Amino acid sequence: MPQHKSAEKALRQSEKRRLRNKAFKTRVKTEIKKFLAYLEAKDFEKAEAQLRVCQSFLHRGVSKGIFHWKKAANKISKLFEKLNKAKAQAQTQ
Repeated sequence: MPQHKSAEKALRQSEKRRLRNKAFKTRVKTEIKKFLAYLEAKDFEKAEAQLRVCQSFLHRGVSKGIFHWKKAANKISKLFEKLNKAKAQAQTQ
């Protein structure tokens, strides 16, 4: 346990931040799962719309300091890659 007033306050602040960041990260994961579900259903219009939502959440996470900008860029890149690959497979079939 903290011995000083400032350490007690820092502990309270870090716990609040941890819970806020955890909630935000969970929301991002949920949005990504929705995108993947649309891809599985081959509903590309909804998948593209959901991808824009995911992209927005990831950029927002970067601006809030929850994600590193390179991690967000990699996630967005992977999601676009999955969308393009699924579209290409649908066209060939």
